[in-house]
Amino acid sequence: MVRRFGRAALVDSTVYAAFLALRLRESHRGDVQIERTEPFNEYVALDAPVREAAVAYADRESKSTPYTAFAAGTSHPDPDAMRGEQL
Repeated sequence: MVRRFGRAALVDSTVYAAFLALRLRESHRGDVQIERTEPFNEYVALDAPVREAAVAYADRESKSTPYTAFAAGTSHPDPDAMRGEQL
């Protein structure tokens, strides 16, 4: 994880943390590597709406819009609900 830019992030094993990791990877394309002590398979660990929200949020028009505002009034998962849900 620290090979390329010398930075690493540790996150909880929640759906919200996985969403943040996917969003980071989507924003930085091939420059972000996601690892767990066991392999992370987003297609097994997460429902499609979380994966789709990560892609949509990475492609949003205004990069300064926080996810809470971005998801409000849409079908995208609520960040508070994702924070409380274990993977």
